[in-house]
Amino acid sequence: MTREVLSVAALAVLAVIVLLLMRKGWRGRAERSAVLVGELPVVPADPGTPLHGPVEATYVSTTVAGSWLDRVVAHDLGSRSPAQVLVLPVGVLLQRTGAADVFVPAADLLGAGLAPAIAGKVVGGEGLVVLHWRLGTQEVETGVLPRHRADRPALVEAVTHLITSTSAPDPTSHATEERT
Repeated sequence: MTREVLSVAALAVLAVIVLLLMRKGWRGRAERSAVLVGELPVVPADPGTPLHGPVEATYVSTTVAGSWLDRVVAHDLGSRSPAQVLVLPVGVLLQRTGAADVFVPAADLLGAGLAPAIAGKVVGGEGLVVLHWRLGTQEVETGVLPRHRADRPALVEAVTHLITSTSAPDPTSHATEERT
């Protein structure tokens, strides 16, 4: 064999090894994040009529809250995909194409805002809508990039309204205070 053929073969083998190591790393991240976040919430049988949407968007990623580069990849949350975002009376539903849907119950929503970046996408300015929510015991942030600029603040407003309307105390409940 000639020197060039050996060089190409060595580079091909090296490329395969690198790809296998990347795959192993991705699977390891998926296992670690699955332990961290637990199971995904299930969409209720009757989620009600949408309060806002559908909004055409791209689901970018879900990260550990406060760490915009620490991607959660368990449960298909690391897969970027086209999505439709619906704000429902019971929560926010991200209907994704080619990946599992993501449902965020209203009770687990902690906030919504605009951001310039999240793992997998940097748009600058305030182009991403980021949902801050509780997944199991872990706080996470999910970023979506609405197709139309006007949808960004409207989506944040709809989610914020859902949070404030569901966090209002129920006058008929008799919640007890936790005592130390």
